Amino acid sequence: MVPSEENQLVPKEVESAAEEPRVLCIIQDTTNSKTVNERVTLNVPASTPLKKLFEDVASKVGYENGTFDLVWGNGDNVTDMTPIDQNSDKSILDAGFEPGKKNFLHLTDKDGEQPHIMQEESGTTEDSAQDRFIGPLPREGSISCTNNYVSQSYSYSSVLSKSETGYVGLVNQAMTCYLNSLLQTLFMTPEFRNALYKWEFEESEEDPVTSIPYQLQRLFVLLQTSKKRAIETTDVTRSFGWDSSEAWQQHDVQELCRVMFDALEQKWKQTEQADLINQLYQGKLKDYVRCLECGYEGWRIDTYLDIPLVIRPYGSNQAFASVEEALHAFIQPEILDGPNQYFCERCKKKCDARKGLRFLHFPYLLTLQLKRFDFDYTTMHRIKLNDRMTFPEELDMSIFIDVEDEKSPQTESCTDSGAENEGSCHSDQMSNDFSNDDGVDEGICLESNSAAERIAKVGSEKNSLLYELFSVMVHSGSAAGGHYYACIKSFSDDQWYSFNDQHVSKITQEDIKKTYGGSSGSRGYYSSAFASSTNAYMLIYRLKDPARNAKFLESHEYPDHIKQLVQKERELEEQEKRQREIERNTCKIKLFCMHPTKQIMMENKLEVHKDKTLKEAVGIAYKLMDLEDAVPLDCCRLVKYDEFHDYLERSYEGEEDTPMGLLLGGVKSTYMFDLLLETRRPDQIFQCYKPGEVMVKVHVVDLKTESVAPPISVRAYLNQTVSEFKQLISKATHLPAETTRVVLERCYNDLRLLNVPSKTLKAEGFFRSNKVFIESSESLDRHVAYTDSHLWKLLDRHANTIRLYVSLPEKSPGSQFRQSVYQKTGADLGNLDEACERVKGPAGNMKCVEAILEESTEKLKSLSLQQQQQEGDNGDSSKSTEASDFENIESPSNEIDSSASVENRELENQIQISDPENLQSEERSDSDVNNDRSTSSVDSDILSSSHSSDTLCNVDNAPIPLANGLDSHSITSSRRSKANQGKKETWDTAEEDSGTDSEYDESGKSRGETQYVYFKSEPYTADEGSGDKQKWLVVHVDKRITLSAFKQQLEPFVGVPSSHFKVFRVYANNQEFESVRLNETLSSFSDDNKITIRLGRALKKGEYRVKVYQLLVNEPEPCKFLLDAVFAKGMTVRQSKEELLPQLREQCGLDLTIDRFRLRKKTWKNPGTVFLDYHIYEEDINISSNWEVFLEILDGIEKMKSMSQLAVLSRRWRPSEMKLDSFQEVVLESSGVEELKEKLSELSGIPLENIEFAKGRGTFPCDISVLEIHQDLDWNPKVSTLNVWPLYICDDGAVIFYRDKTEELMELTDEQRNELMKKESSRLQKTGHRVTYSPRKEKALKIYLDGAPNKDLIQD
Repeated sequence: MVPSEENQLVPKEVESAAEEPRVLCIIQDTTNSKTVNERVTLNVPASTPLKKLFEDVASKVGYENGTFDLVWGNGDNVTDMTPIDQNSDKSILDAGFEPGKKNFLHLTDKDGEQPHIMQEESGTTEDSAQDRFIGPLPREGSISCTNNYVSQSYSYSSVLSKSETGYVGLVNQAMTCYLNSLLQTLFMTPEFRNALYKWEFEESEEDPVTSIPYQLQRLFVLLQTSKKRAIETTDVTRSFGWDSSEAWQQHDVQELCRVMFDALEQKWKQTEQADLINQLYQGKLKDYVRCLECGYEGWRIDTYLDIPLVIRPYGSNQAFASVEEALHAFIQPEILDGPNQYFCERCKKKCDARKGLRFLHFPYLLTLQLKRFDFDYTTMHRIKLNDRMTFPEELDMSIFIDVEDEKSPQTESCTDSGAENEGSCHSDQMSNDFSNDDGVDEGICLESNSAAERIAKVGSEKNSLLYELFSVMVHSGSAAGGHYYACIKSFSDDQWYSFNDQHVSKITQEDIKKTYGGSSGSRGYYSSAFASSTNAYMLIYRLKDPARNAKFLESHEYPDHIKQLVQKERELEEQEKRQREIERNTCKIKLFCMHPTKQIMMENKLEVHKDKTLKEAVGIAYKLMDLEDAVPLDCCRLVKYDEFHDYLERSYEGEEDTPMGLLLGGVKSTYMFDLLLETRRPDQIFQCYKPGEVMVKVHVVDLKTESVAPPISVRAYLNQTVSEFKQLISKATHLPAETTRVVLERCYNDLRLLNVPSKTLKAEGFFRSNKVFIESSESLDRHVAYTDSHLWKLLDRHANTIRLYVSLPEKSPGSQFRQSVYQKTGADLGNLDEACERVKGPAGNMKCVEAILEESTEKLKSLSLQQQQQEGDNGDSSKSTEASDFENIESPSNEIDSSASVENRELENQIQISDPENLQSEERSDSDVNNDRSTSSVDSDILSSSHSSDTLCNVDNAPIPLANGLDSHSITSSRRSKANQGKKETWDTAEEDSGTDSEYDESGKSRGETQYVYFKSEPYTADEGSGDKQKWLVVHVDKRITLSAFKQQLEPFVGVPSSHFKVFRVYANNQEFESVRLNETLSSFSDDNKITIRLGRALKKGEYRVKVYQLLVNEPEPCKFLLDAVFAKGMTVRQSKEELLPQLREQCGLDLTIDRFRLRKKTWKNPGTVFLDYHIYEEDINISSNWEVFLEILDGIEKMKSMSQLAVLSRRWRPSEMKLDSFQEVVLESSGVEELKEKLSELSGIPLENIEFAKGRGTFPCDISVLEIHQDLDWNPKVSTLNVWPLYICDDGAVIFYRDKTEELMELTDEQRNELMKKESSRLQKTGHRVTYSPRKEKALKIYLDGAPNKDLIQD
C-alpha cells in the first residue's frame, strides 16, 4: 500500500528551479548517541540563504530553530570547527558549499545545551484544540496529503511530538499490531465511542486496573487529548489479564474482535450499554432446508456479528472477483440429492432438497471477514490466499435481503437456534419485521399482521440498505505471521488515514485500492503465489442513515465523569512532560570515589541538573557516596577522571560557581569521561591536575626486605626526559636521583629499565596512566645485567604472583601418615600402597595395574626428594643473603609439628622437570562435592573450556595377557571393529591428549632445565559469623607454577601426599570443579580466587573416572545411577567387573557374582554395545573422561559370546487387548530379518508367516501410545537385513515391536477411548515422552474478566 510515484505532488518552486545548480548537504546529528549514526540529506538550490538552510534542517530533524549549531564535518570542505552563521542572508554557495559534491555538516549543541525538540502546538491552534479533541489539524499546502503512509522516515522526536494529521498512534508492545488496528477502528466509530463515554465507572465496585471498559475509556481520552505521537496500550492489555508474554503472541484480528465484544457484554451486564454490541454489530439470517417435492421447509434463525466470505470456492482454481460475488456465493443454495438426500417430515421419506442461507436483517455496522487463511491438504500446512478481491466504497445490501421468504406459504417448521440464549436483543432502530415476540424469531406467523404489511416493511428496508466503507484492516505477511494495520476514514472530514501502530498518515482512495490484493495479471491458480502479501482482511461498513448516523460528542456534551477523566489525563501528561524536561536537562555521569577509611573504590551514577554549580554538585556527590561520617565536606572535590586508564585528567580550580552543564560540555546521554570524588585529610592540600599531564604511580622497591611499597602518585609531562623525571620522583620519594633505577611496566610481563637519561617519557612508552618501580641503593645489583639482576627477578615475581584462598579439609590424617610422606629416600613406602585401592588381576602371577601405577609414582617422589635434599645441602651462590626465604621442602630433620615453620613460610624451590614417562599425571574428572552424584554436561563444558588441553599420561602400551589365554590383539574384527576405527574422534582419549612436559614449558626452556617458583602461605580466618569452621590458607604463589608443583607445596598443610587429595576451583554461586591437569600452570587463576582441597585418591595416569548406571528395561525409569568407579587403560572388562563387586555390595546393596551381570555402552539413555569379558579398555573399547556405562543384571547365563552376535530388545504388541508385553532380549547370530522373525516366533508362539515387526522410535524405551502404535509405526519393512534403510540396526540395544498380523484391533467405544487416552497421556508424561508427534499448537486468545488467568475467562 505504498503510493505510486506518479501520485506524488511536486511543489511549483521545485519545478521552476529545475535548472538551477543544487547543493547536496548531508547532516549528522552528533548531539545524542542514539542519532549519531543517522544522516539527514537535503538537496537545496545553490541560492538558498543560510538562514533558510537552518530552517529546513530544523524542520527535517524536528528541533527548534536557533537551539543548535551547524559546523563543517569530515568531508572535503573541512576548514575549521567554527559554527556556521545561522542569521546570515549569504547564500550557501557564497558560504563555501560546493554544488555537485557532498557537503558534510555536523549538527552540534549550542552553548553547551542540547537542541530543543520542536513542539507542534501554535498559539492559534492550541485554543481550538482544547475544545476540539479529534480530527486533522489545519495545514497549509497539499503535499502532506500524498505522504507515504507506510514511510519509515520520521522525525527524531517521533515519540514526543504529535503526528501532523492530528491523530495519535498506538505503540506496538511486540506483536500487538492486530490489537492496535481494532482499537483504532473502535475509536473512529462515533456510535461506539459515544456509548463508551456514557458508561460511568464505579471505583467502589471494581478495581480500575481490571476494568476493561474503564481502560478503554482512558485510552480513547488519551487518543483525543494527548500531544504525543503514540501512546501505550499496556494498561488495556493488563485489564485483559495478559502478562508480558502475551505481547509476543500474534492473533487473528477477527478472533480478537469476537472475544473483546464478548468480554464487554459480560462487563456491561445490567447497564445501559448491555445491548450495545448487538444493537451495533448483530444481524440475523435464516438457515433453511426445503423439500423439492412437496415444498415443505425446515429452518432456524441464527445471529451473526460478522459475515465470513471465502476467497476461493472449495476445489476451485479461481477466486471470487469481488465482495459482491462472494456474498452471492454465501447465500447460494445447494441441492441435497443422491446419498445426501434430506428426510422430509411431510413426505416421510428421503427427498431431494435445497439447503441454504437467507439474510433477514443486516446490522448497523456491517463486518465482512475475507477468509484469506486456508489449509492446504496437499502440503498439510496453513496458507494465505493473496488473490485479488475488490470491495466497493458503497455497498448496496438490499439485493441480498430476503423478501420472497415472507411470501412462502410452505413455511411451516422451524428450529430454535438458541439465539436468545446468546443474548440476542434488538434495538428500536432495527427493521420492523422483527418484533419483540420470540415467535417472530422462530418464524411463526402471527394473525395480527398480514403478509402484505410485512412485505411492505421489508421492502422499505431494502431501499435503505446502503452501506459506506470506513475501515479496512490490512494484513501483510503469510499464514505463519505478519503485520496488521488499519486504513480508516474519518467521519469528520471524510479523509482516509493509515493507522500503522505509532505512525498515522493521510492516504488516498488509490491507496485503498492497493489492498485488494492479487497481481496485475489475469487471475488463475498461481496468481496468489506471485501476488502481493499485503491485502485487506476485514472490512467494516456503516449504514448510511442520516437519522442514525452519529457524530462525535463535543467537549461540552461530555458526561461529567469524562470531563474529569480528560482533566486528570491532561494533568498526568503535563506532569510527565515536566519530568521529561527535567530529565532532558539532567547530566548523568559515572561517579567514583576511593573511600578514605575502607580503601575500596566505590561507583555510582551522579545525576545533577545542568544549572547546578560545581559546588552544589560536590554536595550531591558527597551525600550519594555516604561520606558524612568519614570525611568533612570541605575535604572533597570533583575532578575529571578516566576510570578505564585510572587517570585523573584535570581538576576544576576556581570554577566552583560554574554550571555543571558548561563544565561537562552539555547534557549528553553518554560521556567519554567520568568524575572522581577526591578526598583529603584536613592537614593536606589538593594537588592541581592540569590537562596534558600524565599520571604515574610510583612503587618503591626494597631489595633487602624484597618488598614493594604502595604507590605514590606523581604527575609528569610526556616531553620530560628520563633525567628530569628522576628528579621529580626524587622530590616525591626523598631518594637520591643519582642511584635511582626506574623500571616502567608498560603491560603485563613487560618491565623496561629507563637507562637513557636524554630520552623523553613519550619515547619510552608512557601514556595517560603509568606504573613504575624505583630502587635506590648502593648494592652491587646495580652493576649486574638487568635481566639477571635481583631487581628484575623480584619485579618479575611480583608481576606473576597471585593471592589464592585455600580451604583445607576438616579432617586430616594423623602424624604417622604425615611422616610417611617425608621419609628418606629409599625407605619403604608400603603403608601408602596399602592405603591405595588395588586392581585384582584375573591371574595370580599378574602384577595389578594399581601396583604398576603406584610404582612409577613412588619413583618420582623418591627422585624428587633426593633432588631437594641435594639442593638443600649444596646451596646456591647466586641467592641473596636472605636465603631463609627460599627454603626447600622440609626433611624429617626439620620439625614438622612446628606450627611456625608449617603455617607461615616461603618456598622457592628448584623443581627438576622429570621424565614425562615417570611424571604422575591425572585425568580430567568432573567429580563434585558428592561422589555419588552425576555431574552434568555443563560442568564438563566448563572444564573443557577453561584450559587449553587435557594431559593424560598412559601406562605401557604392551599387550596384557588375558584371563582366557587370548592375546589382547587377537580379537576377531567384526561390525564393532569398524566403529573402533574412528578411535581418534574421541577428543579426550589418552593418545590424543597426552603431551610431554616440554610442551607446557612456556618459556621455551629445554627439558630438565630448572625454573624458580614462588610460594608463600599464612593462616587465614574467615569472617566472624559466617559459620565457616574450616581451616583456610591465604597463599601467594607464582601463577607460572604447575598444578603438580602447587599440590606438592600444599602437602605439609593437608598432611597427605599430593596423590591423595584433589584440588577444586570454586566458581560463581559456589560451584566447584576439579582441576586435574597437573602439567598446566595456574595462569587461568587470578587474585582472590578460592580453592577447596578435598581428601580422596586422585586419578593416576591412564585412569578414567566412570559413572555406572543400572539398566532396568522393564521399569518406568530404566536408567538408575549407582556409583562412580575408576577404570584404567589396559584393564579388561572382567577386571573392572571384579573391581565393581565389593563397591556394589557396600554402596548399593547389590550382592552379585561376576557372571550375573554385564557392562554395556551407554549413550544418553540408550543401551548400546554389550562389552565382553575379554575386551580391553582403550584397545577394544574407547574410554574417555566423564564416561558412562550401563550395568545390566542377567536373568540367566550370558548369551553374548562373540562380537558378531547382535542383541535386540523385543516387545510384543497385542492389538486385541490394547496392551504391550514386557521387554525380552533376543540374541541373533547375524543381521538377517528371517532369523529375527524365527526367534520372535519361537519366543511368542506366533506362526512365522504371521510375524510383523517394526523398529521403535526415539529414546529408549521408545514409548508410544497404545492408541497410535498400530498405525503409526512402519510395520513389516521390506528388507532382508537389519542394517539397511529404514532400520539401520547395526548395534546392540535396538527396540523391536512385533505383533500377530491376524490379530484384530479391539473396537473401543468413545467412553473407553477417552478413558484410555487419559491413562496413556498420564503414563507417557510421567516417562517424559510425548503423547503425539503433532506440532506445537497456537496459544488460544483469551481475555480474563477479573484480570487473573487462573479464574473465570472468556474464550473465543
